[in-house]
Amino acid sequence: MTTPAQAEELAAPLDFLLTAAAIGPLRRFLPNSAWIRMASNLAVRPGVVSRRLADLAVDLGRITTGTSDRAPSSRDRRFADPAWTQNPFLRRLVQGYLAAGETAGALTKEAQLDWRDHERMSFVVDNLVDALAPSNNPLVSPAAWKALIDTAGLSGVRGMRHLLRDLATPPRVPSMVEPSAFSVGATVAATPGAVVFRNEVLELIQYTPQTDKVRAIPVLIVPPVINKYYVVDLSPGRSLTEYLLRQNLQVFTISWRNPDARHRDWGLDAYGQAISEAMDAVQRICRSDLIQLFATCSGGMLASMLMSVLTDRGEADRVAGLTLAVTVLDQSRAGLASAAMDERVAAAAIAASASRGYLDGRVLAEVFAWLRPNDLIWNYWVNNYLQGREPAAFDVLFWNADTTRMPAALHRDFVELGLGNTLTHPGAATMLGTAVDLGKVGVPAYIVAGIADHICPWQSCYRSTQLLGGENRFVLSTSGHIASIVNPPGNPKATYQVNDGNPPDPEQWLRTATTMQGSWWPDLVNWLTERGGRLRNAPAEPGGAGLPALDPAPGSYVYAA
Repeated sequence: MTTPAQAEELAAPLDFLLTAAAIGPLRRFLPNSAWIRMASNLAVRPGVVSRRLADLAVDLGRITTGTSDRAPSSRDRRFADPAWTQNPFLRRLVQGYLAAGETAGALTKEAQLDWRDHERMSFVVDNLVDALAPSNNPLVSPAAWKALIDTAGLSGVRGMRHLLRDLATPPRVPSMVEPSAFSVGATVAATPGAVVFRNEVLELIQYTPQTDKVRAIPVLIVPPVINKYYVVDLSPGRSLTEYLLRQNLQVFTISWRNPDARHRDWGLDAYGQAISEAMDAVQRICRSDLIQLFATCSGGMLASMLMSVLTDRGEADRVAGLTLAVTVLDQSRAGLASAAMDERVAAAAIAASASRGYLDGRVLAEVFAWLRPNDLIWNYWVNNYLQGREPAAFDVLFWNADTTRMPAALHRDFVELGLGNTLTHPGAATMLGTAVDLGKVGVPAYIVAGIADHICPWQSCYRSTQLLGGENRFVLSTSGHIASIVNPPGNPKATYQVNDGNPPDPEQWLRTATTMQGSWWPDLVNWLTERGGRLRNAPAEPGGAGLPALDPAPGSYVYAA
């Protein structure tokens, strides 16, 4: 089953997968022009196809006669049960499956497709190969048969009940965590604080200081607009918010409202204005001329655009530093999300969300699941349905399932940003009536990415160092998308890489980087502290300057379904 470390790699805010979600994930599997180009490219290379099929035939012959030494990787958890290698029939079944899957992958590579078609076809082929794994078949799965025998048939009843429940409501994929596994405000999003400002778009949470002295310049966290804010405030001991508070920092965070069809017209301008109002409130409460912004994923896109607006207005000196976590500003060749986007698909996606007034985060969750089917679908297919078991309780997967909607206008704006990669072209995008030019953003920036991130490739995150005009520090964690954020100190296997320079080529940066042991959180704290101002007495109560505490944290917006 999934371990806590693996769970952190499985979850992700889904902001960049906006076209596939709007038109439905199954559309990716239907024949399209990429299929035609792959077939055509292979047709003009008959020698390649013949050689691969001949090799497969030889391999299958060896498997049939029992002379093949092919075996699954020791890290392939699908075939960890000894029956897969010790039972003659099951061993041959697995060997044949591995041989066929290897051939399918090789043919995809040798079709010599351009990067966009290769990403699309790899997605289709990989999903089909993963779906056909013998481990998913209830008729031959040792795990299913053992569970059936051990429970006298009850596992089959429970599995069917789980299947019917998951099919009843979106996302129609196996549940990764039970809805009752955690409680918002009690076991997650539990750091003490209060809502000190509220507008239509957001609530602003001020956290209770956990030290007698605090830095004068506060930190405002801008979370993604899909999923709830508390990825930065998970269980105690794993909360970035809690950690920052214990390092003498004043911390505020935005909790976005979960919009519905009434809010269809909220776009980049509405969210940019809301962040600006939150900044005003933080500065009033703390009586500070300066603020530090910490933004993640799509929140980082919004914050970066707003920084350009503030710079144009002559207000950039309000911000002492900008932190961008797993944020892609340059979306050229940014993985499948970039490859899946073209004008025809984008237009269909925009029209689909416009008709509803919003993009449903539950559909985004379904799209994301099909990006990692072995981990997010078939693993839980076996556990929940074939074995009739409950999924393990992991806080990050609970957060991942706590999705929100995205207003149609913001969905349209994000799709258009991605389609034209407009943030890389000065003046091509606007916010609040101002042309966006990221090169004018001269505040210091701390940029963090994960080397194993399959949603926001680290190379794409790195290119922000070339877009932003200020002094940048790039930090590369050895983790994936969410583990790059949920990275508390104490993990002996954790490392990160840093470099004194930021050359244009990310691979050159990597070759000359220095590996540091442990979590990058202390490195971030050092960076924030350098820009955090003097120490002063911690405030005795939340709010101030005419902005009193309204509700205890985590507020009311986080509970809206």
